[in-house]
Amino acid sequence: MKIKQVILGLITLLFISCSEPSSYVLEVTTFRIKTTANASTFHMLDSEVESKFTSQQPGFIKRQSAVNEQGEYVVLVYWNSLEEADASMNKFMGDESVANYASTIDGASMEMARYKVRKKFEAETSSFIEVMSFKTKDEIDSKTFTKLNKQVGKEVTAPKEGFEERIIGMNEKGRQVVAIYWDNKVNSDAALEPFMEHELSQKFMGMMDQSSIQFGRYQILNSVQAELSNKDKVVALLNSFNTGDQTPISYINPNKYIQHNLSVGDGLEGFGAVMQHAPPQGFKANVIRAFQDGDYVFTHTEYDFFGPKAGFDVFQFDDGLIVEHWDNLLEVQKPNPSGHTQFDGATTLTDLDKTEANKKIARDFIEKVLLKGEMDKVASYINHDKYIQHNPAVADGLDGFGEAMQYFAEQGWTMEYKKLHKVLGQGNFVLAMSEGTFGKGEPTAFYDLFRLENGQIIEHWDVIAPIPPKSDWKNENGKF
Repeated sequence: MKIKQVILGLITLLFISCSEPSSYVLEVTTFRIKTTANASTFHMLDSEVESKFTSQQPGFIKRQSAVNEQGEYVVLVYWNSLEEADASMNKFMGDESVANYASTIDGASMEMARYKVRKKFEAETSSFIEVMSFKTKDEIDSKTFTKLNKQVGKEVTAPKEGFEERIIGMNEKGRQVVAIYWDNKVNSDAALEPFMEHELSQKFMGMMDQSSIQFGRYQILNSVQAELSNKDKVVALLNSFNTGDQTPISYINPNKYIQHNLSVGDGLEGFGAVMQHAPPQGFKANVIRAFQDGDYVFTHTEYDFFGPKAGFDVFQFDDGLIVEHWDNLLEVQKPNPSGHTQFDGATTLTDLDKTEANKKIARDFIEKVLLKGEMDKVASYINHDKYIQHNPAVADGLDGFGEAMQYFAEQGWTMEYKKLHKVLGQGNFVLAMSEGTFGKGEPTAFYDLFRLENGQIIEHWDVIAPIPPKSDWKNENGKF
């Protein structure tokens, strides 16, 4: 009798385990690395974090990091339970082994969500991931949607060449995730259009709250060869002031280096002469923002260069080497009337698909408002409610701009833009290089860095510096 009861008990347990499979936790974190970070260094640090920290935590199953063509990263980590995922995260930020890794991440860009999933990760040979998260429309029945979700995976996605695994999940807020693993990007690309055209897929997508959809396609890092970008080379060159590393000097073309800093001689010889006259403590450079626009790289840097200075630098590359350099430097000033410094403020790079549109907005603002004096158009370019000002003498908002102009007039000063030379941009950041007159009419270089959002300027940094008389120039290349 007892044996029969034991057998029945085992059968019951087996039935329960089959009807209610174990659940796991999928942790999805998206972020960008800082604009001043080196991608290849980040990839190395990411690998170290996995081997030395994450994989050593209780409940760890699998971790994968990947990056898309816009430079956004995703890290997917599978855990046995939510409690173990929480314990790992609580320990993560205070662990010394992840400090360097964490310091390269732009914290403002980071988003993390956890989902309960039923399927254990099995796509060990995948090199490409598609990740979509979303909420369904309020009126959609959850059971009906779940059934369709599984049907789409089985009938639309799984039959495609290169498909490896499709994992679905939901979190406590009702947000859902679909992670699809492919053997490579080529097969994922080939499947994308047929998926979007399939009747089941369209029905599936139609049940989602369109405003909630986040979708990314990522190359897994171990299949990515991170090359040193031109931006990485510039940041390394400026950081060499701090480290003394001679390697970045090789990023300058020794046969063609045109210098537009009028206090420095032309070519590598001029650069070397400046370095030889460095003070005993050397020069220092804290690169705060760095961006790339085609063959140009532009940076915003806090210098100790014959005294504390704020600077913008622009470098032009040809065949991977620096061939030309422009800059504008100003002594570090006290915080402005709104309490902002010449360096603080947003650093997160976004809206890469809006680069050209944002450059046009900045160009039009300079040309129409600052060059032509069409002041009635200021409000169409600058967001009155959000405008943050980092000019040392000007307060936030359009009112601050107006008050500064009134003060200049009362002092008999002028600020006249006469020519726009270059407009460079990446995503939501645009740098304009202009010349004109300032103060009592002295020839002046204006470097203006704008941050844009939804088609308007919402933040501004600048360096306004006098152009020395030609008799003081140490090269013949001109300021621009």
